Amino acid sequence: MAETTPDVENDKCGDLLESLRRGRPAAGQDPVKRSQIIDGARRVFIDKGFEAASMNDITREAGVSKGTIYVYFANKEELFEALIEEERGTIFKNMYDMLDRADDLRQTLVKFGTVLSMKITSAKVIQAQRTVIGASDRIPDMGARFYERGPKRGHDKVVEFLNAAIERGLLKIDDVDLAAYQFTELCLAGLFRQCIFAYRTKAPSDEEIDHIVRSGVGMFLKNYGTERLAEEESHQMIALEAKAQSVSPFHGNGEPL
Repeated sequence: MAETTPDVENDKCGDLLESLRRGRPAAGQDPVKRSQIIDGARRVFIDKGFEAASMNDITREAGVSKGTIYVYFANKEELFEALIEEERGTIFKNMYDMLDRADDLRQTLVKFGTVLSMKITSAKVIQAQRTVIGASDRIPDMGARFYERGPKRGHDKVVEFLNAAIERGLLKIDDVDLAAYQFTELCLAGLFRQCIFAYRTKAPSDEEIDHIVRSGVGMFLKNYGTERLAEEESHQMIALEAKAQSVSPFHGNGEPL
C-alpha cells in the first residue's frame, strides 16, 4: 500500500480549509448528506434485510449518487454499523444516568429494569438485533463490535452500579459479573426470546413489564441483599407510614379529625 506523502496531506488540508471558507462542508463532512444516506439505508435494511440490500438500492432510496455514498461509507457493512450506532445513541441515550442516583436501591433497580426491558423489547431494537444476528454468521467481526459497543458497555455500567451497592453494604455478591447478567435476564424473563423469534407480534404491555421487573428485582435482592439493606428498607417503610398518617384527615381509629 502506497504511503501518503506530506504534499497529499497538505492538499487535503487545503481543500478542507477552502471548503470551510466557502461556508460548505468538505467532501464526506456534510452532516445533512450523511443523515440523508443513513435514512435511506434504514428504509432499505428494514425492507430487504442486510444480506439482500445493496449499495445501489441505498443510493436510489437516499437520492444520492454512487460516488457520493462512497465518500461517506466504504461499504455496506460500514454504513450498517453507522446506522446501528445512530439508533443506539437515540434509543439508549441517558438510560444509564439513573444508575448514578441510587438512594433507594430497590426503586432504582425497578426503574432501570423497567426502562431496559421496554427498550430491549421495542420493535426497532428487536429488528436491529435480528439483522445483526443474520449478518454475524458471514461477518463475525461486525457482530462482535455490536456487542462490545452496546450490550457489553451496558453490562459494565450495571457491574459498576452493583459494586457501588456492595461498598455501601447493601449487597453481598461473590461474582458481580455473573450477578449483573442475572439481573438483566430477570428483567427480561420470558420476553426477549418471544420477541426475537416473533412469537409475540406486539411489544409487552407496561403492566406485564412492571410485573416481571418487580418480581425479578425481588428475587435478586432476596438472594444478594444484606441485613443492612433490610434495615434501611424497614426504616423507609416506617417513615412512609408516619408521613401518611400525618397527612391523613382521619384519627387512627378511622374517625374524622
